Amino acid sequence: MSDFKQLKVWKKAFELTISIYRATEVFPKSELFGLTSQLRRASASVGANIAEGCGRRGDGELVRFLQIATGSNAELEYHLLLAHALGYISQRDHDSLQKKVREIGAMLTSLINASRSSARTSASRDSRLRDSATRSQARTVGNTS
Repeated sequence: MSDFKQLKVWKKAFELTISIYRATEVFPKSELFGLTSQLRRASASVGANIAEGCGRRGDGELVRFLQIATGSNAELEYHLLLAHALGYISQRDHDSLQKKVREIGAMLTSLINASRSSARTSASRDSRLRDSATRSQARTVGNTS
């Protein structure tokens, strides 16, 4: 999987990052290097890790980066709770953003499970091919005498 832009979960993560940037524009200037930065960094990290995982070789590496994206998504959920508790975002905006975070989390979990299944299937197929090649070589070696 190389074109991350085709993944629905990446598209949703990208849209959420834009929403987070817009929501944090009105945060107090004193939070620019605090909560504003943390929210923006965590949201951007979700999409960036999906993209990086897609650019790696094999499903195992993809799964690793999807897990990192899942962690960033959880971090984003926490920071949104904090921003709401501090009165920086309204209940309506908080609920809307949290709904998107939960949806992305569920999509990441599904993609991780599908990728793990694919990795196991590929590993099993590769193992069978190696075993078959080894048996074939053994028969060839045994027939040369």
